[in-house]
Amino acid sequence: CANRTQSLNYGCIVENHETNEVLHFVEKPSTFVSDIINCGIYLFTPDIFGQPHWVFQKNQQIQEELTNGKQMPEVIRLEQDIFTTLAGQKKLVVYKTQHFWSQIKSAGSAIYASRLYLKQYHQSHPERLATNQDGTPKIIGDVYIHPTANIDPSAVLGPNVSIGKGVIIGGGVRVRESIILHGAVLQDHCCVLNSIVGWDSTVGKWARVEGTPSDPNPNDPYAKIDSETLFRDGGLTPSITILGCNVSIPSEVIIRNSIVLPHKDLNRSFQNQIIL
Repeated sequence: CANRTQSLNYGCIVENHETNEVLHFVEKPSTFVSDIINCGIYLFTPDIFGQPHWVFQKNQQIQEELTNGKQMPEVIRLEQDIFTTLAGQKKLVVYKTQHFWSQIKSAGSAIYASRLYLKQYHQSHPERLATNQDGTPKIIGDVYIHPTANIDPSAVLGPNVSIGKGVIIGGGVRVRESIILHGAVLQDHCCVLNSIVGWDSTVGKWARVEGTPSDPNPNDPYAKIDSETLFRDGGLTPSITILGCNVSIPSEVIIRNSIVLPHKDLNRSFQNQIIL
């Protein structure tokens, strides 16, 4: 469930509390409808494929009446067109969960979602998280390390870090609030903050890869991360840094608030850019 203010940003559901049948569905209502929101995970029977055809014909008929017989291009929207039609027909039911939730429509939300999962591991499966031991890297907060990762004991990881399969991390490396995907290499003394390092990418020695966190308001217990637009005021919105797969970052450069597409070999520093 969401609070009243949050619900206006999502599809809202009115249910039959005894049968869980969806009685009414409104996508992003202008006024409060319900605190039960649509989280975007669906389970359909094959019968669902008959609905778009019926909705398409109905919409075309309405448009012909409004445009003097001229047919207009049509787009079928799942939530606005299909769900609103199925609601109240005993064909749509809701499964409610009280677990944590977060939308992941922006790049920065991936790290926030990872933080939520690590927190869940801390509570339900603490054995999955790394701990401070002799001969291992220093761990701060919740950190997941894949068993196949090779990490120098002088590295410092955390809080909120996930290390994937086969990752190699050299001496003196600092990683915080980041996701390091499988096969990536972080060479000696590099620093990765608020970033996602893609598969098989390399960050050179003494390089710095840094993004800007886009966390929800810490003073609001019901706050959720917002979906930032990619551009604002003519420039790239400051957010986390993302390195696509097989990206090579040279030694002693700074990559800040940037998105680097796959298979790029950089040769200098970048800031607030999309590198194609």
